[in-house]
Amino acid sequence: MRMILVLACVSAAWAAPLDYHYAHAPLVHAPIAVHAPVAVAEPVSYPKYAFNYGVKDPHTGDIKSQQEERDGDVVKGSYSLVEPDGSTRTVAYSADDHNGFNAVVHKTGHAVHPVAVAPVAHVAPVAHYSAPAIALPHYLH
Repeated sequence: MRMILVLACVSAAWAAPLDYHYAHAPLVHAPIAVHAPVAVAEPVSYPKYAFNYGVKDPHTGDIKSQQEERDGDVVKGSYSLVEPDGSTRTVAYSADDHNGFNAVVHKTGHAVHPVAVAPVAHVAPVAHYSAPAIALPHYLH
């Protein structure tokens, strides 16, 4: 019996419309009723698209591209980008209900890493001084 009472209170809260224009207007109470949720059927469109794009910015070195196609539940595409080391990474991928998601990665080009140059040590010039001649007392000889 408690379960019905809780549902009835929730339903009454939903059923009581509020007048948002007048703060002091009395609430209009609808009769308490327990309702089952109603599923609203929305039309489902067939998923089909194709797109591609690319970026080539010589100032920042940002070079990349992507293309993808979808026909129903089958997606195929690829993307590529120039890595910071100068090589190019290309990923070809596909996805469907039978095989799941699959991707194949290819690297092309040679990685070029900057050569670390040892910093040049700046050494202060060495001053050569000659010590003055000191006469030692006769008992230290």
